[in-house]
Amino acid sequence: MSQPPNLAEENKLKSQGYKLIAGIDEVGRGALAGPVVASAVILPAYLPWFKLVRDSKELSPKKREFLFSLISSKALAVGTGIVPPQMIDSINILEATRLAMVQAVEKLPKQLSFLLIDRLTLPQCSIPQMGITKGDKLCLSIACASIIAKVTRDHIMEELDRTYHGYGFAKHKGYGTKEHISRLQQLGPSPIHRLSFAPVRNVIAGPLPLSLRGAERRSNLK
Repeated sequence: MSQPPNLAEENKLKSQGYKLIAGIDEVGRGALAGPVVASAVILPAYLPWFKLVRDSKELSPKKREFLFSLISSKALAVGTGIVPPQMIDSINILEATRLAMVQAVEKLPKQLSFLLIDRLTLPQCSIPQMGITKGDKLCLSIACASIIAKVTRDHIMEELDRTYHGYGFAKHKGYGTKEHISRLQQLGPSPIHRLSFAPVRNVIAGPLPLSLRGAERRSNLK
C-alpha cells in the first residue's frame, strides 16, 4: 500500500488564513451505467485514524465501509452530489462531474474558505480553489471525499441491481467489465445505462454488416 495522503495542503492554506477547507472528489466518471457521485469533506484537526485513509481505489470494500462511517461521523461537514445517467447524456460526463461537485459543495452546512479538488476546477463556483493532480493519493481531505463518494455510489448500484436484474450491477458497479458488456449485449441497455457512451451506443446500433467491417477497420487505422 502507498504512503498515506497527508494534511500538507490543508495546513498550508490554514497558515494563510483559510479556515474551512473542503476536499472534493468524484466516483463513477468512467462507468457505463449509473450516476456520477461527488463528495466534499471538511476535516477537523488530526485524528489517529487519519493514517488509515487512502485513495478509495486502494482500499478493500470492508476498509472503505469502516472509514466511511468514521468520516461521516467525525468530519466537520460532508456533502454529496449525485447526477443521474440521463443528465450525463445531456450535458456530457465532464460537466456532469462538475455539477455533482458543485452539488456536494452546496450541501455543506458551513461557509467554505477554499476547495481542494482532485484534478478539476469548478469555473461556476466562486470559492477560491485548486485542482491537484492525483489529489486522492496526496491530499487527506480529497482522499476522504473519494471514500464517501465511492461507498455512496456502490450502495446506489447495489440498490439498482435489485431493480434492474441480470446486468450484475452489484458486482461491477456499472463499469465496463467483460461480464457487463456481455450482459449488455444480451439484454440491451437498461434505463440507467449512459446511452452516449461508446460501448452502449455500439450495442444499440448493433453489429456492422460483414461488408462494412473491413472499411471500419481501415478507417480506424487512419
